[in-house]
Amino acid sequence: MIHQYKLNDYYIVVDANSASVHSVDEVAYDMIGIIDAAIPSDRDAAEILGRNDIRAEITADLSVKYNVDVSELLDVYDELKALNKEGLLWSVDIYEDQAEDLKLKQSVLKAICLHVAHGCNMDCEYCFAGKGEYSGKSGIMSLEVGKRALDYLVENSGSRRHLEVDFFGGEPLINWDVCKELVRYGRELEKKHDKIFNFTLTTNGVLIDDDVIDFTNREMGNVVLSLDGRRETHDRMRHAKDGSGTYDRIIDNFRALVDSRTEEGAERRSTEYYMRGTYTAYNKDFCSDVLAMADMGFRETSIEPVVSDPDVPYALSSEDLPLLFEEYEKLALEMLEREKKGEGFSFYHYTVDLTGGPCIYKRVSGCGVATEYLAVTPTGDLYPCHQFVGDDEMLAGNIYEGITHPEVVDIFRGKNNLYTRDKCRGCWAKLYCAGGCAANNYHSNGDINKVYKFGCELHKKRIECALMMAVARSEE
Repeated sequence: MIHQYKLNDYYIVVDANSASVHSVDEVAYDMIGIIDAAIPSDRDAAEILGRNDIRAEITADLSVKYNVDVSELLDVYDELKALNKEGLLWSVDIYEDQAEDLKLKQSVLKAICLHVAHGCNMDCEYCFAGKGEYSGKSGIMSLEVGKRALDYLVENSGSRRHLEVDFFGGEPLINWDVCKELVRYGRELEKKHDKIFNFTLTTNGVLIDDDVIDFTNREMGNVVLSLDGRRETHDRMRHAKDGSGTYDRIIDNFRALVDSRTEEGAERRSTEYYMRGTYTAYNKDFCSDVLAMADMGFRETSIEPVVSDPDVPYALSSEDLPLLFEEYEKLALEMLEREKKGEGFSFYHYTVDLTGGPCIYKRVSGCGVATEYLAVTPTGDLYPCHQFVGDDEMLAGNIYEGITHPEVVDIFRGKNNLYTRDKCRGCWAKLYCAGGCAANNYHSNGDINKVYKFGCELHKKRIECALMMAVARSEE
């Protein structure tokens, strides 16, 4: 199975089963399409490629079409045949039979999302967490619950040395003193158990001050900052409790934190951060919002499509896809132009490594929801991930008794992988997507294995753009 597309004057071919990417000229692109059409869906491509009658017919036809000597086209054909033999074009899927076993290896906890505050000092219209209170389950995590959560992570981490903890909400900074004490406790656990904690803070920015900046620089591996881009975009959806916009309350805080995190010679644990926005039907021109963040000096950016009830005014729909595709392409082209000027920046979904990862284990197994990763509520309840918190049927257990509802965790074990998704087996992007988000699938279709189609279409376009950018950089 292959996927062909043209973007930014590049002719790109993706081999689905090996995730190989080929940048070719127009003639080779045409030839690949003709050969692909000649391969029956249930036949090995090598059999078709080995037939001299097909080789002669295709090269003769293309010789006339492009006014190219047949001998040159025969060489191209033979190169394609060699790529097939090497498993890089029209390759056979060798991973499906291993998928369930690979997923079952995700049995050791490595990360928790600590909901230190089910409450928020903002009132964002599209908030998936019910204004930060998760279906009325408001609350503030005590230090004792937080410590027990860290103990639970260590106890269930096996031989894993590197552990991840995300301070989440609601808004975690309304419980900032507990966050700091939990980091200090984590550092004690590191020495006691030979572990290394990587802490992340996700914040709306309202309460960022010098103490937050100094502490996160010393102790946090990453900081996620919620910003939707332009002032008018941000203020339309991200309100204060009185309904007023919040852009002017947070932007200087974000600048101060990012500047301190990236300035030369600063003492800090990490330089990592990223701006995380959401776009809705009100800003389908979201490329302008990403560029607005970049123009403010924020070099690590992300913006996600809203996931919502289809009946709300800000919902996106399938009719929006053509316009949204154009925006993703526009963003990719602008990013390449800025890179040439030395003004490059990163966009989360366009970060792709064609040489070093992710490993096939992660590509087939997907995220470690419920198996490697759990969310912890202020009272210590355990859920498969932060997006399932508040769904009573997804309560998995608690930090005191452990997993008390193994049937919930079992949903996400062996029968939750790339090949259990209803649309993924035959998809060209499967090894770049890993089956998508189980929570989005569940909340849109009631089944983690029924793909959220709208999100899937957008992700395939993002992958196309990311691969094109990788090709462009490699050919500079």
